[in-house]
Amino acid sequence: MATDESLALNRLAHAAAGQRATPTRDPLRRWRIAGLILPLAFLALIEALVRASVLPEHLVPAPSSIVETLWQLGAGRLGRHIGASTLRVFAGFGIGAALALLVGALMGLSRRFDALLDPAFQALRAIPSLAWVPILLLWMGIDEAPKIALVAIGAFFPVQLSVVAGIRGVDRKLIELGEVNGLSRRALFTRVLLPASLPHIFTGLRTGLSLAWMFMVAAELIAATRGLGYLLSDGRETGRPDLVFGAILLLALLGKLSDSVLKAIETHVLSWRDTADRDVASGGER
Repeated sequence: MATDESLALNRLAHAAAGQRATPTRDPLRRWRIAGLILPLAFLALIEALVRASVLPEHLVPAPSSIVETLWQLGAGRLGRHIGASTLRVFAGFGIGAALALLVGALMGLSRRFDALLDPAFQALRAIPSLAWVPILLLWMGIDEAPKIALVAIGAFFPVQLSVVAGIRGVDRKLIELGEVNGLSRRALFTRVLLPASLPHIFTGLRTGLSLAWMFMVAAELIAATRGLGYLLSDGRETGRPDLVFGAILLLALLGKLSDSVLKAIETHVLSWRDTADRDVASGGER
């Protein structure tokens, strides 16, 4: 009897393992495809309206004209503009996010440190991006330093705020459980506070990355000879809306691509969570 029960249990275990190994169909696949088709359909509609003279081409150029303008720039010249802007964003975002993670963790763990710095950060966060430009140009000149510094400023504040909110929002019961189990302060931070606050932190990182692209354009609009912001300024000054819209489309594509990479990293790092979003993704719509 025991042998029969063991065999039955083994069969059930193998069957369950086979079911787990079978890849599940993505219930949102059709919606994801529709999400990709939607902007293409919008561009096709704009193309039709411009060709039918419903929209004035000198104000809203046809998407085909925008593509032709970008093609005429050449792969080398366009690549240099894209590369310059991308390097500035990544360098500024890396510096700003690293400082924000450090300062945010200190503020989240120390009420005194938070009380000391929070009023100043609240005031600095309200300063528009363009207001920083003349100050940074005065202090750092017109080379790469002020552009990267401006991008770092844009990325710093949303990440810092999310780190503080994430640490402060950790359930007190989890902290008490760690203390009961004799965790040191360092172990409590690395094993309880940090994993529990990671969702907030990644939200701040994605917000900071989008702001980094915005602040990069602000820097390049004023003091740059290369970059997508420079293309925007050049198109405005020469009265070429096709160049302006081309730079905007490139910024949208690069912003979406960089956010998708960061979102994929977030999904991988937070794969251990058992959340409602996982239920929706695996079980269907709500």
